[in-house]
Order: sequence, then structure tokens, then C-alpha cells
Amino acid sequence: MERSEGVNKNGSDNEQIAIKWFAAFNEHNLENLLELYHENAHHYSPKLKLRHPETNGLIIGKPELDLWWQDAFERLPQLHYKMTALTVNDERVFMEYIRQVPGEEDINVAEVLEIEQGRIISSKVYHG
Repeated sequence: MERSEGVNKNGSDNEQIAIKWFAAFNEHNLENLLELYHENAHHYSPKLKLRHPETNGLIIGKPELDLWWQDAFERLPQLHYKMTALTVNDERVFMEYIRQVPGEEDINVAEVLEIEQGRIISSKVYHG
């Protein structure tokens, strides 16, 4: 795993948010995952666009995030993200990881978390 050099205090806090994000996601711990997000956070994902075209890939707010991830965890009980790189600064975390589901081809993913005052305000997913 790669990490950026010269991370300052806010960057260090943001790195911890990313580490907690991976732990919560891989444990399928929805409560801990949602705790990292601002109440009105925006989330964009190509998978969201495919499964729910009416959203155009974008959902807003914790209730929508809750529904989206609860559905994912129920449909894919062995879903796992393997972190490969983190780049962190004061405003954002750029995460690279491999989406793994038994019986499906692995997907290379990049995700950007925009962070303000210790909460994720926006996340954008990109598939390789």
C-alpha cells in the first residue's frame, strides 16, 4: 500500500477516516460506516447508476446511503475491499482498492472522499 508523504495533522485525521472506512465496510458495519459521513453527504457510484438508473448514480443524505449499503451488504454478503493505495491531504482522501466478490471478476476501484470537519461530505467512485 502506498501513502502520501508529509501528511499534516488534518491529513493524518483524514487517513484515520479512510482506515475506519475500510474496516467498517469490510465488517459490513453500517452504523460505523454511516458515522463517518455528514448528514447531507453526496455519494456517486457507477454501480448505483446501473442498479438505480433514476438516481443517475447520485444519492444524497445518510438515509439514502443507509438504504444503498444495506442492500449491497444483503445482496453480497462476502463483498470485500482490498486497499492498495491511499493519498491523503487536508481536504480529501484518494483511495485505490480492489472490489472482491466470490464468483465475480475483481474490479479495480478509485474513490475520492471529500472531508470537512472530520466528516465525509462527498464520495465519488470510479471503476477501472
